[in-house]
Amino acid sequence: MRKTIPAILGLLPLALITTPAHAATVVDATGDFLPTYVGPLLADLDVTSFSVNYNSTTSIFTLGATFAGAIDPATVGFYVFGVNTGTGTARPFAALGQENVIFNQAITIRKDGTGSIGAIALNPADISIAGNILTFKIAASLMPSTGYAPENYGFNLWPRIGTGNNNQITDFSPENATLAVITPVPEPATWSLMILGFGAVGGVMRHRRRSPRVRFAY
Repeated sequence: MRKTIPAILGLLPLALITTPAHAATVVDATGDFLPTYVGPLLADLDVTSFSVNYNSTTSIFTLGATFAGAIDPATVGFYVFGVNTGTGTARPFAALGQENVIFNQAITIRKDGTGSIGAIALNPADISIAGNILTFKIAASLMPSTGYAPENYGFNLWPRIGTGNNNQITDFSPENATLAVITPVPEPATWSLMILGFGAVGGVMRHRRRSPRVRFAY
């Protein structure tokens, strides 16, 4: 019975190491339109959170964002996601105080649920818009590494109403930085294993406490 506890505990770090999911999230203030922005203050162009998830088993990224209001395809605006795969050198936003927004690829998602990366159209089935929530999936193969492992790619989101000038950009998330999925996150199956393991450890400990001790008189 004493061998049970080390055996169970030995499974827990293994479960954490083998989990394929990585994720990161940043919360963005509401109403923080850039002072340089010239355009309508639409709620669906005001980012309130931005997240990136990477599954190393499927090599699929899932990007998500929430906004201060429901996304309205009848109004102006679209969403650009900059990606730094390792050799990001584009720093076009220094004049906006966003010099650390670095990228070498850009994904565009439109309010009608279509999107593209460069000249490649994304599958509309991989893009979801529900109220103020936007999520989409993209294969890492569409963003080949130029030095970084995929879980170290840097991402930034900036809504905008046009491509003419930087004063058409409404917001950045994260501010003056990029978001990378460098922290492993246990998946539901892993959490179940951990919970069962801890439960088994507790059961063993209770059994040992309740076991009667036999004393011999000499």
